[in-house]
Amino acid sequence: MAQHRRAEVSRRVARIHGHVHAIKEMLDEGRPYPEIVQQVSAVRSALDSVVNVIVSDLVEDCVAKSKSKESFEGSLQELQAVVSAGR
Repeated sequence: MAQHRRAEVSRRVARIHGHVHAIKEMLDEGRPYPEIVQQVSAVRSALDSVVNVIVSDLVEDCVAKSKSKESFEGSLQELQAVVSAGR
């Protein structure tokens, strides 16, 4: 299966984790809701970006395997599962 960009995905998720932790601190500090919602929206956007990187990696894997005449059935199934889960 595709794993070329796994390290990038891991770094992005680590940053998202930090942002979610910061949102929790903002709530605990009593920060205004508009500030909190702005941060939540940023996290949502970052999560969408993670999905895009994963899909891109899987597509690149399928294309590379098809060009080299390798079987890409497993990668294609993984791509279909990711796209279905992202709906």
